[in-house]
Amino acid sequence: MTDIRAILTALLLAALMWPAAGSAQTTDDVTLDRIVAVVEDDVIMESELNYRLDQIRQQIRSRGNQPPPDSVLVPQVMERLVIERLQLQRAAGMGIRIDDIALNEAMENIARENRMSLPRFRELLVAEGIDFQRFREQIRDEMAISQLRRRQVDNRIQVSEQEIDDLIASESGAIDQDVEYRISHILIPLAEGATPADIQEARERAESVRRLALEEERSFSELAVSESGGQQALEGGDLGWRSAAQVPTVFARNVVLMREGDVSEVIRSPSGFHIVKLEGRRGGERARITQTHARHILISPTAVLSDERARERLESLRRRIAMGDAFEDLARAHSDDRGSAMRGGDLGWSDPGDLVPAFEEVINNLPPGEISEPFRTQFGWHIAEVLDRREHDSSRQLMRAQAREIIRDRKREDETELWLRRLRDESYVELRLDTRISGL
Repeated sequence: MTDIRAILTALLLAALMWPAAGSAQTTDDVTLDRIVAVVEDDVIMESELNYRLDQIRQQIRSRGNQPPPDSVLVPQVMERLVIERLQLQRAAGMGIRIDDIALNEAMENIARENRMSLPRFRELLVAEGIDFQRFREQIRDEMAISQLRRRQVDNRIQVSEQEIDDLIASESGAIDQDVEYRISHILIPLAEGATPADIQEARERAESVRRLALEEERSFSELAVSESGGQQALEGGDLGWRSAAQVPTVFARNVVLMREGDVSEVIRSPSGFHIVKLEGRRGGERARITQTHARHILISPTAVLSDERARERLESLRRRIAMGDAFEDLARAHSDDRGSAMRGGDLGWSDPGDLVPAFEEVINNLPPGEISEPFRTQFGWHIAEVLDRREHDSSRQLMRAQAREIIRDRKREDETELWLRRLRDESYVELRLDTRISGL
């Protein structure tokens, strides 16, 4: 849940600085609303674009910068809206739904993290002129996108033991969860199939942007807003505080060796040319890991067993366990994970990162002795039970667990960028921007 909570907290902090949607809208405004983009079988309206532009301008001003001209900002914001809409469409097509129970729990978490009750939290939003219902729906969308990315990106990431060995051998000094880095980032993107001329042009542009960053006539965040094609461009390229495990592979080694305030050389990757600034470095402590002892039953869909029927079979098995049938007996008889089925579904003790992310997320939030609701991973449908947890101190295991997470998170950053690029390239998008948009 950590990634979702981080998204939600960031959304809250931004929302508290942004005006409410439609707060000054008149009947004429509604009448004049029009389509500014067609995204597959959906549309983006001018009111949505202008609302988001107002949000981004206020966010940029809150950092002490002046927003770039609309000729720069409008295409950036439009592209973000398009990418968000495509992801929400894909999530809906895959049956990803955030129900009101999960949404209410997320809202409670946001309120709790801000040290207030949900009613008080709602009062605060309303007092700030924020449409509470629209805020809720934004959070629902962010949660759906987060689930989609876990399915489309995280579940495809594989980490081999050899990769772990290689990382420990080459970067043992960097495998240190006690250190966090505050990073800002600019990406000059390259399209798939770029020609040598395209690559040279992008490289020259990146070198020019780097010179501007070194000369400091414009702040790095201003350059990111106006020049970067990265996902965090409109946040000034700010990637936030990240452990070594969360620093993208392409510039991980640079960041570890940089001093605060340094701007990196131009760095090449499949997605384009990167420029990184190390904003800060801080220490932390982590000496022990939490191990989990769990068991599960897996039902995998097949050509004759639909996805829905697989889930229903697990619900039936869960009811039988609640009525007194032994978990281990049902696992031996029904689980498609034949390795663990022979042990009554027992997975033994696992370290963080040993299990696939979707499975680990469920058991991390499951109290010992409780049977989960059916949930899905790339292997099929599961029910799981946590038998026990323990704090375990093992330097070697800890280092390997850290190395595994470093590799997984680095791959996640790269894979997400490429996946979003493919999603955009493979989709039908028709932009209908003209000079009437936001004073252009």
